[in-house]
Amino acid sequence: MQTTERPAPDTARAAAWSDLLRSHGRRVTKQRLAVLDAVDRHPHATAEDVVAGVREVLPAITVQSVYVVLSDLTAVGMLRKFEPPASPALYETRTGDNHHHAYCVRCGTVADVDCAVGHTPCLTPSEHHGMQLLTADVVYQGICADCLAAEPEPAETSAAG
Repeated sequence: MQTTERPAPDTARAAAWSDLLRSHGRRVTKQRLAVLDAVDRHPHATAEDVVAGVREVLPAITVQSVYVVLSDLTAVGMLRKFEPPASPALYETRTGDNHHHAYCVRCGTVADVDCAVGHTPCLTPSEHHGMQLLTADVVYQGICADCLAAEPEPAETSAAG
């Protein structure tokens, strides 16, 4: 049986990631580039999803290696780790813009929500506790459109008596 490997990330994207890795004092490795590519192709990916994506191009990579790279890239700000309620952590390459997330409590779908605009009293804390606050993480929890559409129609009530 012949296997087909996924092509490497496009040259421009790989070059940009390489420059960013170097700017954070990190060596450019095929493992780091493969993790970035896997997360970029599948935003809001679990570590398990990332392992599967990376193994498409690096079949021998260990789970531990992927976790180490995820942790390192999150620490330097190249990846963002998001932890929805009662779910495994999710990773994304969209960083540095303080966006938030909408999370479906039924199916686990996650969607990006751009930062609130206008009057946002919930994002202005009543107490800073001596900290210089950098970001606010908001998780909107609800039911996605697909789950709502899958709900059974309410039963018609009969007026017969």
